[in-house]
Amino acid sequence: MDGSQPYNPRTVEEVFRDFKSRRTGIIKALTTDVEVFYQQCDPEKENLCLYGFPNEQWEVNLPAEEVPPELPEPALGINFARDGMPEKDWLALVAVHGDVWLLAVAFYFGARFGFDKADRKRLFNMINDLPTIFEVVSGGAKNQVKEKSAMSNHSSSKSKSNAKAKGSEQQSKFPKASTPKDDDEEGSDEEDEEEHGDTLCGSCGENYASDEFWICCDICERWFHGSCVKITPARAEHIKQYKCPDCTNKRARP
Repeated sequence: MDGSQPYNPRTVEEVFRDFKSRRTGIIKALTTDVEVFYQQCDPEKENLCLYGFPNEQWEVNLPAEEVPPELPEPALGINFARDGMPEKDWLALVAVHGDVWLLAVAFYFGARFGFDKADRKRLFNMINDLPTIFEVVSGGAKNQVKEKSAMSNHSSSKSKSNAKAKGSEQQSKFPKASTPKDDDEEGSDEEDEEEHGDTLCGSCGENYASDEFWICCDICERWFHGSCVKITPARAEHIKQYKCPDCTNKRARP
């Protein structure tokens, strides 16, 4: 296939660099180059695959003709599901298959060049320190949440409390932008965690946590991590009615 050069990384560090470069290419396809990627995945075409290359480029192409292939192959037929589901869900599905393929390629090299138990563990730990493609595409990357929390934990907690406090400025502007709790300023974080522990983020599916900023969609009334939908406490103060990405897409597309 075009764009790929024969390349056989032999050390843990080389395999990891190969993994990161291919990952970068796939992330480009699903984010910055998403319009081009979407058009290339025509459901009328034959079974197509999304490839990431060591030069950080990507390509939508037919699967390799040789059997068995030189490297593990990506998911086949990603184009067929494009028009059968919301674009966001389709991109998330392609992202998950991209994560699976990258792991397969990395550990193919590990097996081919005889990585021992320690090497395999080190490779996995290096890979595991990176957000998955799915986390990047869906906005639910854990490191983003931790970075925001570390930068402004006090500010975030104050915003969450003020958002539900009667008479506060944020309450008047955006009553649902906060953590999913009752109008009780005296309730402790422990009580709030216990009461809403079964509340799940509508984007990443993770449970409610009292130290994270949450926001509620005024249309479907689902709660989301602010980081998952890219809404900060400061931005929430200026939103009169919040629509989550799913509800926004429903309005935009018939």
